[in-house]
Amino acid sequence: MRLKAISVRTGFWRPGTDYIHEIVCSVGGIVEDGDIVTVSEKAISTASEHLVDESQVKAGKLAELLATVWMRRIWGGPLGKLTKLRERTVERLRGFPPVEGASHKQTALWHVGLLQALRHYSEGGIDASNLPYALVSLPLRDPAQEAEKIRRALEEETGRRLSVMIVDGDTSYSWRNLHLAPRRVRVPGIVHLGGFLTFVVGRMFGFESRSTPLALSGASLNPDWALTLANVAHRVRGHGAGRTVWDMSERLGTDLTGVTWGMLDGVDHAPIVILRKVARARLH
Repeated sequence: MRLKAISVRTGFWRPGTDYIHEIVCSVGGIVEDGDIVTVSEKAISTASEHLVDESQVKAGKLAELLATVWMRRIWGGPLGKLTKLRERTVERLRGFPPVEGASHKQTALWHVGLLQALRHYSEGGIDASNLPYALVSLPLRDPAQEAEKIRRALEEETGRRLSVMIVDGDTSYSWRNLHLAPRRVRVPGIVHLGGFLTFVVGRMFGFESRSTPLALSGASLNPDWALTLANVAHRVRGHGAGRTVWDMSERLGTDLTGVTWGMLDGVDHAPIVILRKVARARLH
């Protein structure tokens, strides 16, 4: 068997978008029995208005310390080297914006806690890429419930037997049968080590890195295969306007908080990827 990945492009899901309707309309004529429909957590969070405007967040002393010392000097220094970050990433961390960065860290402290706030990016699923101004998306409260809701709607509309996976582009790390996720997930066999420690351990020891399956409704998969599928979906989906907020602002020719809704509307987005097992042709 081989795996076929079908990227499904849609318009940008602004806040208030009926994303279940968008998913059903986008894949209804494509899916087949046994397909796994993967959906980006970020896209669902944005459509669900699960957002924070960090321009309205007042940072406390701890958040300011994280932005000015922890990010610039520790991640931009010894911790960056220890985890083998790219030089470009280290340079960006050394120039981490003190004011906007402190507001971002305050958001992380409030919503996902200190151990996640110690991450240098994607703290507990908080994401600033592919969003305008100073908005960030928060992690879904219950990805498993979202996956179940989407699967039921799809099966009712199409009559197909399907599975649905919610995927986070943030990295999980594997060594043999040990699978470490950057946050708690609802996939058996994938464990959460604790905040930034997953990233540090995974990078230090060169563990295999793959995107994270947050929840799965329908099929029952072993954790290694679930991680592989999530990774394929994330790679095929692409990064929209940019992998990070820095990449996004550079691509769109503006500063870190200068991106607008209109700019994002003009970028290709593929929040849905269909994964399908296909039989290999036999040689005669």
